[in-house]
Amino acid sequence: MNIDWEYLIEKIERLMDLSEEFLSRKLADEVDVEPQMSRDHIAFRWNHEGVLEAVAYPDVPDPEDLLGIESILARLRQNTRQFVAGVPANNVLLWGERGTGKSSAVKCLLREFAAQGLRLVELQKEDLYHLPVITRALRPQPFRFLLFCDDLSFDESETGYRELKALLQGGIEAPPPNVLIYATANRRHLLPERFEANTGEAEIHPEEAVSEKLSLSDRFGITLGFYPVTQPQYLAIVRHLAARRELPVAAADLEREALQWALLRGGRSGRVARQFINDLSGRLALEQAERT
Repeated sequence: MNIDWEYLIEKIERLMDLSEEFLSRKLADEVDVEPQMSRDHIAFRWNHEGVLEAVAYPDVPDPEDLLGIESILARLRQNTRQFVAGVPANNVLLWGERGTGKSSAVKCLLREFAAQGLRLVELQKEDLYHLPVITRALRPQPFRFLLFCDDLSFDESETGYRELKALLQGGIEAPPPNVLIYATANRRHLLPERFEANTGEAEIHPEEAVSEKLSLSDRFGITLGFYPVTQPQYLAIVRHLAARRELPVAAADLEREALQWALLRGGRSGRVARQFINDLSGRLALEQAERT
């Protein structure tokens, strides 16, 4: 008897994935959120056990360090300002190149708006099944919550995006007025578009398949694009960060080493610039310690 072992293993792995998804959906039924916890902390993490954990040491970047995306930050702050003021605001999708500041743009909002009641809840893609539970727990709280989904995208076999679509728009339950979704992604469309979906080879009505894939990202009221960093922008970020840390390096040497670092990393971005400055700062600090 001939057995297609590759096909069989693939089916077993898929069954295991479905079982894990089912178990994750059953982990949390209801969650109690103490208002005092939101008074004492500004950032939280929803863990895989269905518990809202306070983050004792949140990463809150300085927006002054996010060069080259000033217009994006202004649009994001304006929407967030409306949200904390209790007037209509939109869910936001930040998409684009890796390392261009999407996550930092969201996290830095706490620096300006935490005192006005803004709280950030980090939520992994695997935990989107808990969205109804999370929103029920947060709805009565006297704070404004951003559900932060970082690096969001879905495969065609995943179903967790349906809960996200319902919360964004389209479910029978009205979204909580004190909860918004701010998500980041490396691509504009969160569901993959296959070539056959556009040619009609797999669908009688291929336009409906394409529409289904686009409908998730379209439910975000605001989409902000982050684009590749040019060499002048990259060097400007490097010079800015070096000045902030008061690194004793000649400008020509700084730029030469920064370009070499970017070449070894295979690209330029704000993240690469920060990694270079971290490395340079460490090397200079060790050299200084060895001389004394």
